[in-house]
Amino acid sequence: MRYFFLLFITVPILEMWVLIEVGSRIGALNTIALVFLTAIAGLALLRQQGLDTLLRVNQKMQQGQLPAEEILSGLMLAIGGALLLTPGFVTDLLGFACLLPPTRKLMVVALVKRGILMATQQGAGFQRPAGSGTTSDQPFTARKHFSDSSSRLSGDVLDGEYRRDD
Repeated sequence: MRYFFLLFITVPILEMWVLIEVGSRIGALNTIALVFLTAIAGLALLRQQGLDTLLRVNQKMQQGQLPAEEILSGLMLAIGGALLLTPGFVTDLLGFACLLPPTRKLMVVALVKRGILMATQQGAGFQRPAGSGTTSDQPFTARKHFSDSSSRLSGDVLDGEYRRDD
């Protein structure tokens, strides 16, 4: 908790100092324009990376796999987007680090190793089948309920239409 307090004190002071230094060298209007430019470029990158991550999530879900890495990547994208919308160059630098795939992956690995983020193989509706014999080191693939995309789902599935008559 004290780290968050320290973070909320030091980051704004550091941002103000960097903005004053940059403004004194390139001018106030150029500094403001550069802050807007980094926000616009960051949002464009966020959109592209977010769509790419969403496509990977859909692919893994269709394969019956839990997209744990993609979920953590999406969390880092959200954090990066929030940092990019915060005015300043220090937060923009951290935001771009969250958006670029190589640095984002390194950050996710570091946060998982430290225990700050956790990726479990159970949850989100996926559970390990009883007696599957898999360990936590092995990737878990959920049991598929269909053989191909054109076949009907197995199990108790009701198909119908709903119409509301008021």
